[in-house]
Amino acid sequence: MLSSKQISGVAFGQDCDTYAWFSQRAWVEIDLAALSHNVQQLVGLLSPRTQLMAVVKADAYGHGAVTVAKTALESGASWLGVATVPEGIQLREGGINAPILILGATHTPEQIHAIAHWKLQPTLCSPKQALVFSDTLEAIQYSSPLPVHIKLDTGMSRLGTNWQEAGEFVKLVQGLPHLAVASIYSHLATADSPDTRIMQEQHKRFSEAIAQIKAMGIEPPCLHLANSAATLTDSALHYDIVRVGLAVYGLYPSPHLRNKINLRPVLQVKARVTQVKTIAGGTGVSYGHQFIAPHELRLAVVGIGYADGVPRHLSNKMQVLIRGQRIPQIGTITMDQLMVDVSAIPDIQEGEVVTLLGEQDQEKISADDWAEKLNTISWEILCGFKHRLPRVAML
Repeated sequence: MLSSKQISGVAFGQDCDTYAWFSQRAWVEIDLAALSHNVQQLVGLLSPRTQLMAVVKADAYGHGAVTVAKTALESGASWLGVATVPEGIQLREGGINAPILILGATHTPEQIHAIAHWKLQPTLCSPKQALVFSDTLEAIQYSSPLPVHIKLDTGMSRLGTNWQEAGEFVKLVQGLPHLAVASIYSHLATADSPDTRIMQEQHKRFSEAIAQIKAMGIEPPCLHLANSAATLTDSALHYDIVRVGLAVYGLYPSPHLRNKINLRPVLQVKARVTQVKTIAGGTGVSYGHQFIAPHELRLAVVGIGYADGVPRHLSNKMQVLIRGQRIPQIGTITMDQLMVDVSAIPDIQEGEVVTLLGEQDQEKISADDWAEKLNTISWEILCGFKHRLPRVAML
């Protein structure tokens, strides 16, 4: 039986009938109430001068960019962050008018044309890139100053100009036609570590770079440095904007930050039992017979696999939830299906819902649990669920 909460679900991310997901073999549920709660909790940590940027790159970490962005903005976010120009365009086409920062590097005239047309705000990482932007906008006779955000490398060794060259970089951009400095920012490499020494050194470098800019008579209009972990760690890192990704989706960047704020996971992954059978002791299960039944057992086939984003390396290591019970997965996870030992639920039926990530009754399985087994991070788990799984917004 479907609960009232399930009946209110609306499928998005695919062209499908509103309730077509009821017949899906597998899907991803997005709890918009939890998302709104998380944004409000995060905004509550900030001073009135600090705005929240919800980072919705990679299709909002697999949650569905347009729906997540709209909910985040309605709940208190002021900015959106994406990685690429197409991600920004998708939000504009979805009817979103909030400021959108492109966190990745953009260089080509085609990208610059699109940024100007769709009123996106790019990151400038080098003087060469700034000159390309200026020349391209001049060539198309762009009339309004384009807001640009200057990225400084304070120790991430990724995008950005060296922090020691910040003053000259900002001065160059300020002198170029068609460009207007909207903010200066950097990114922290170790904010999720209990050892804050490297983060403090990066903060010191950022502060020195800003002092260098001010000494040249330039007043930075906006500063930002903090990601999710830094937002939860130290209010001195908040500046004018915080850029929050993982925490918006209800997960903590590190276990030691769990007591800082009350977050609720937004994503659940569910699938249906497609067949139930009894196998004899000694029977091999799935490719390679990596699991041999130690005795007679009841086996259920579940309609989800590695092509949907369930990592194959979880084979024989993971559990799922059925009727509020933890049930072991057995055998090699295949492209479209996996098997579980349902001997503890002898009356299980085809069509029953299996929760791979999420909560049933008092039991929970999180992306953190999978990440720990795979020696990876929860970010990778969330971003791994493929788009043949419809996203279903739980209202």
